[in-house]
Amino acid sequence: MRKRIIVVFLLVVSAATVQGQEIQARLTIMTNKISTQVNKNIFQTLQSGLTNFLNNRKWTNDVFQPNEKIQCNFLLNIEQDMGDNVYRAKLTVQAARPVYSTTYDSPIINFLDDNVVFRYQEFQPIEFNENRVQGNDPVAANLTAVLAYYVDIILGFDYDSFSLRGGDAYFQKAWNIVNNAPESRDITGWKSFESLRNRYWLAENLNNNRFAIIHDAIYSYYRSGMDIFYNNEDEGRNGIMNCLNFLNTLNSENPNSMILQFFFQGKSTELVKIFSHATADVKTRVRDILSKLDITNSAAYKELR
Repeated sequence: MRKRIIVVFLLVVSAATVQGQEIQARLTIMTNKISTQVNKNIFQTLQSGLTNFLNNRKWTNDVFQPNEKIQCNFLLNIEQDMGDNVYRAKLTVQAARPVYSTTYDSPIINFLDDNVVFRYQEFQPIEFNENRVQGNDPVAANLTAVLAYYVDIILGFDYDSFSLRGGDAYFQKAWNIVNNAPESRDITGWKSFESLRNRYWLAENLNNNRFAIIHDAIYSYYRSGMDIFYNNEDEGRNGIMNCLNFLNTLNSENPNSMILQFFFQGKSTELVKIFSHATADVKTRVRDILSKLDITNSAAYKELR
């Protein structure tokens, strides 16, 4: 059984939470962008059903104590009423990992999936079968398929952060969902040709041996870096520096990959704080690497002077 500590995960939105299995998720549905003529009560029912789905389903074969549950947040922002009880939404997925010997949560996933299409009629069953991902109605099944996919990605990252290649089984589950995903004219995100940044490419990168070094990077960042930082800052920074070196190698061999972008989302503030008290030469090396690997946040890394 993995050792974890009790933590508090601060969330920017409020939602109902129930006791869970491996994860403790808060799911919120926002409906500001759709017509007031749409009955918004159905989304309260959907929010409750999805919260129960996430928190009460058994996602692994392991036993998690209450203080070991993975803290995560799902924000489903309904963008369009497409008619016939079909909606288009954006889904923000966030997850955090407690750092050993502290009450600090280090962000492990912070990602926006910008095209989630689903059908929902109030009180319809919330179902997911990993052996029959499409269900009876692919458009209705798509929402739980997307959520199950991201739960497996979260589990994979979390397990990888505690033991090297510990998340392989869950990344493979995510890949299985991709390969058996619901198909419909309006559904996107599951196919390689639809985008260079979607569910297909994230799962592909995490399961492709060409990108195997990403697993070393995840383990080094958290277990050899963040978990050590409180008791030994220099050693902790070395672990995180090793992670950045792994990622630099990955980028050299596979430039502009989906997994590299995914890894850095939500981490720039943390990385600046980690290296703010490093020596001048370490700051310079880190700034140069991060400005190349995480171009979106290159301005933030200029603080490392």
